[in-house]
Amino acid sequence: MVHRFENNGYFIALDVNSGCIHVVDELVYTLIPLVEEALDKGLENSTKIWGFVLQKIGNQWDGESVKEAVDEILQIRNEDMLFTKDIYEEYIGEFQNRETVVKALCLHIAHDCNLRCKYCFAEEGEYHGRRALMSFEVGKKALDFLIKNSGNRVNLEVDFFGGEPLMNWQVVKELVEYGRSKEEEFHKKFRFTLTTNGILLDEEIMEFLNKEMANIVLSIDGRKHVHDAMRPLRGGQGSYEKIISKFLKVAESREQKNYYVRGTYTHHNLDFSKDVLHLADLGFQQISVEPVVAEEEEEYALKEEDMPILFQEYDILAKEMIKREHQGRGFGFFHFMLDLEGGPCVAKRLSGCGSGTEYLAVTPWGDLYPCHQFVGQEEYLLGNVEEGIFRTDLVEEFKGCSVYSKEKCRKCFAKFYCSGGCAANSQRFHETIHEVYDIGCQLQRKRVECAIMIKAAMEEKRDGKYD
Repeated sequence: MVHRFENNGYFIALDVNSGCIHVVDELVYTLIPLVEEALDKGLENSTKIWGFVLQKIGNQWDGESVKEAVDEILQIRNEDMLFTKDIYEEYIGEFQNRETVVKALCLHIAHDCNLRCKYCFAEEGEYHGRRALMSFEVGKKALDFLIKNSGNRVNLEVDFFGGEPLMNWQVVKELVEYGRSKEEEFHKKFRFTLTTNGILLDEEIMEFLNKEMANIVLSIDGRKHVHDAMRPLRGGQGSYEKIISKFLKVAESREQKNYYVRGTYTHHNLDFSKDVLHLADLGFQQISVEPVVAEEEEEYALKEEDMPILFQEYDILAKEMIKREHQGRGFGFFHFMLDLEGGPCVAKRLSGCGSGTEYLAVTPWGDLYPCHQFVGQEEYLLGNVEEGIFRTDLVEEFKGCSVYSKEKCRKCFAKFYCSGGCAANSQRFHETIHEVYDIGCQLQRKRVECAIMIKAAMEEKRDGKYD
């Protein structure tokens, strides 16, 4: 499978199965599908392929140029960088039968929140149930469960999540201390992370976070009017002014590394590139602004007719990022940060985040779910931290969820980058994890194209071709 696209003046061909990216001229770009068609017809001789291509394009280009372009395409193909076969599907049986271990937990340290975000999938932190704070005893059992079920894996991840985790700050600190006390005994290394809306951040908390948290996610939607409209305090007042100086201090104190400011854009701010650039202009260098996921009836939900505008916004953002990088004031945007060289391992390519198998969410009372977005859906209750997992059938279903269990993924050029998308979003819109969230897929494909284009521009700069 070869995906071709034009972006910002670049003609790009992505060989999906190998991951090889080719920035070509317009003639080679035009001829690639014709050469592929010739090969599919069994024409292997370059002269016959050339003749076939000439018949197809007429005299739009001169014959000698066409011959050179065909020879170039065939050379790339002979180097196994174009028209390559899918080597992963034959691996899928072995992959699905592999022994899995739990390597990450999302601890719902607080089912409560001090904001009333309008798009919150967690229902203001309640997750379809009662408000609650995780006790130290439950959290301790969760870490013990992770150690016990992690096999020989050394590096383990624990994300403190909510609601708002700082509403249960003392237990966060105690659990970090407990985890560290077990590292040497069990030959484990905990990587702690935390997601916060920032309302309760203070100097003492920042100092602890900088010492113990490998990564911090700081929730902010961008421009003040955008943020305040969707992320008000309980009384309806805006929260932007209460957090912005704190977030800037966190970013600087971490030397602009190992954190993200993370926002959500909705139908109300389709010009979201302005929110990303607003955050960059403030001084943040690690930014993620992501599309809201909501049912159609919600007034803030993204709609099919919004897609052309959003595609244009990603293009605007990508071009501006290239410009700023050349000016020495670049920044990172999460959805454009793809590893286009080594790429993810095979397991990541096929199954993504590992929800339901390697990654689990823990409620304040110790129930286990496939991920934070499934919490509260009783049909997806996997077990609890005391008894372990008793819904092994669900684990097997999640283990079997891959780009090959979803028909739409099989034909998609972005499948090895998104790994089939979010299982929770699929279940939310199709009542099965073996489908895809269509709006999310469209946006993912556009982001992959932009990321590849940015890579092409950066390589051009390194080669001295950028003016």
